[in-house]
Amino acid sequence: MEASGTAAASDQVIIEHKVYARVGLLGNPSDVYYGRTISFSLGNFWATVQLRPSDDLIIKPHPTHDLVQFNSLDHLVNRLQNEGYYGGVRLLMAICKVFYSHCKDNNINLHQRRFTLSYDTNIPRQAGLSGSSAIVCATLNCLLDFYEVRHLVKVEVRPNLVLNAEKELGIVAGLQDRVAQVYGGLVYMDFSKDHMDKLGYGVYTPMDVSLLPPLHLLYAENPSDSGKVHSTVRQRWLNGDEFIISTMKEVADVALEGRTALLDKDNKKLADLMNQNFDLRRKMFGDECLGSLNLEMVEVARKVGAASKFTGSGGAVVAFCPEGAAQAKLLEEACGKAGFIIQPIQVIPSRLSEAELKSLSG
Repeated sequence: MEASGTAAASDQVIIEHKVYARVGLLGNPSDVYYGRTISFSLGNFWATVQLRPSDDLIIKPHPTHDLVQFNSLDHLVNRLQNEGYYGGVRLLMAICKVFYSHCKDNNINLHQRRFTLSYDTNIPRQAGLSGSSAIVCATLNCLLDFYEVRHLVKVEVRPNLVLNAEKELGIVAGLQDRVAQVYGGLVYMDFSKDHMDKLGYGVYTPMDVSLLPPLHLLYAENPSDSGKVHSTVRQRWLNGDEFIISTMKEVADVALEGRTALLDKDNKKLADLMNQNFDLRRKMFGDECLGSLNLEMVEVARKVGAASKFTGSGGAVVAFCPEGAAQAKLLEEACGKAGFIIQPIQVIPSRLSEAELKSLSG
């Protein structure tokens, strides 16, 4: 998280927060399966939300993402085919509602001043980089500061508020991405059933971002043919499918082993775990669900000996070249030939304040 200006709001102060995309490094998808994950803030892309005090409460549409004026019917239809029906306005409205309800339920008094909210984002759509939750998280940060209640809303609870706002809109998601974006930096998360039942959230442990080796991000400019087949994994897990339950436990164990590998700077082990993570996912979800384009991105990396896996549920891939710069050069060339965009990953340290870090439990 990143704020400009001052955290204490007044009638004159403009509040702005930046929240970065995230990469699920190991363990995902297991946050809705009582698992463990390791994620980090991706500095290459971000969403910003600005809150400006105003006479009326206004949610400003984005000139591109919330377009309602078109040149022609062709323009409208093309826009819908490429971008979908939904922009960011609904995200801002949903977190306003969830924030208000949380404060009301917890006897947190809010002043009556009004504001205008606007947002911008450069996070690629449908790339599995948590673009929607970045907008929601940045909005929540603005509200916490405007109403001067940051100290009254526990850091551990904030990912639940972000998730609840998305659930309001029918977005199916888990806590992992929201934890990564609320905390920032590199975070190890344990979502074991004991913790979830007792606390309503997992145990989240910030780690030093310097533990990460150089990584690369791969994604396609047009991810439209990524997996479109509906997954049955969640329902099978709920139904007690032994294969899904045991494989999800293996995925969770990958994150546990990955934490040790990072702490030990064991890059070979880390590479092996990244590949294992993807292979386990592939066994559960199947190729048709994952999509040919997504599989091709993983294979392009593996052909040059790089470790690779999805950053989330598909759309982008995180790759690691354990043999260093020469291997990374081969990966860049292979991506160029295959038509994929490749960037060195920038990792952003946690943006939590000292007071917030000290307040963390677990």
